[in-house]
Amino acid sequence: MNDAVRLVRVTEAHKSVLANLLQLYLYDFSSLRDVELSTHGTYPYRYLDHYFVEAGREPLFILVGDRLAGFALVRHEGGTNVVAEFFVVAKHRRSGVGRSAAHAMFRRYPGKWSLDYYDGNDAARRFWPDVVRAVATGEVGRRQFGPPETDLPATQLTFTVG
Repeated sequence: MNDAVRLVRVTEAHKSVLANLLQLYLYDFSSLRDVELSTHGTYPYRYLDHYFVEAGREPLFILVGDRLAGFALVRHEGGTNVVAEFFVVAKHRRSGVGRSAAHAMFRRYPGKWSLDYYDGNDAARRFWPDVVRAVATGEVGRRQFGPPETDLPATQLTFTVG
């Protein structure tokens, strides 16, 4: 793992930076999901403001040294930590940055976790089960689901981090 990788909470002052990174993330998803550009030429993400005004939500930048490498959006719901979104920019993929960032994210909040990924997202399908097995203390729950619960077939992993 990469020791230079760290997570930093996104402040309101840097919300626009997170909004920019969300555009890259949503662009990546446009090949999987039926996501349309707005009339302004941007991809909408309706929950951005929620991460700055609602308790139980945490926006995090992923940094390599002092350089931005991505973000993670975490929700805390009824005793479970939920990976809402997780993104590493292309330059830092397949270099251990994502794995290091995910480990740091899970260590930040020991306890119950849940995450979902689309089955059609090959990178996520390879990445998340391995990362979760490495951090989970005990059994990893796995649930397949799809429409009408979500727009595409997906997998949910539930696990505990000690």
